[in-house]
Amino acid sequence: MIKTAKEFLQDLQNRICGRLAQINGDQSFSHAPKTPSQGGLSDPRVLAGTGPIEKAAVNFTHSIGASLPKAVSESRSDLAGSPFEAVSLSVIVHPSNPFVPTTHMNLRLFIVKKEPVQWHFGGGYDLTPTYGFIKDAQHWHLGARSSVEEEYESMKKKCDEYFYLPHRDEQRGIGGLFFDDLASDNFNFTFTKIEKIGESFLPLYTEIFERRRSEPFTDKNRSFQLFRRGRYAEFNLLLDRGTKYGLQSGRRVENVLASMPPLAAWCYEYPIEKGSPEHLLTEFFLKPRDWITPANHPT
Repeated sequence: MIKTAKEFLQDLQNRICGRLAQINGDQSFSHAPKTPSQGGLSDPRVLAGTGPIEKAAVNFTHSIGASLPKAVSESRSDLAGSPFEAVSLSVIVHPSNPFVPTTHMNLRLFIVKKEPVQWHFGGGYDLTPTYGFIKDAQHWHLGARSSVEEEYESMKKKCDEYFYLPHRDEQRGIGGLFFDDLASDNFNFTFTKIEKIGESFLPLYTEIFERRRSEPFTDKNRSFQLFRRGRYAEFNLLLDRGTKYGLQSGRRVENVLASMPPLAAWCYEYPIEKGSPEHLLTEFFLKPRDWITPANHPT
């Protein structure tokens, strides 16, 4: 199971890095793989510069541990303290243009080495726009639905529930797919679902990226982008289970926090004019809704 998932995730990592580097003018990712003392592999790849992508991190990890971290076992107390093995791919893209949305994907396989051996997949992907566009939201969710078919509604609902800042009473973005503890009696059957999700991500996002990358923007647009990135940072630092897992499992802190935006801002009571595009984001786009059906969507 580890070998099968590892080969797929590493190949997907290579292809995502290649396409993002191409978008950014063939600027290469940093590449410094390391083998931890307990075995496995840490292969973080980060792109940071002044091109269309301000920062991207595409990190593969193969972890081997003697005790399952609390962030994984807190909902399954019966597994606490068990030895485990895991492989994961984490992707984050922070674009330079405020009209291009930020995106995130994570795919992971956990194997808990407790008799009987247990395994499950987790992860998903989501979209976090600074400025909302119905066309982009429909495209994103239509693609997500095509990749998981009848499971779309439940995965979308879990995504809306997970990427939520309770202290702000606010969604992080327009959602996508999220799943935990995805397993069955047939590993290959479940793995095929993961493959479909993973393969759908890059074409979906790059189409939106290419559509918006040349939009002219102002200092005001950039200011709002940095303000919204502050919300993104709040979620990652306060709520994200992946961040907690990475820190609890002893991974290199720089790798764990590679998903953070390169620049962000906080402003006391940021001025948002009613009826403005900024107001539309907070009052319409950052609300869970049916993005596929166009009824009642603003033009």
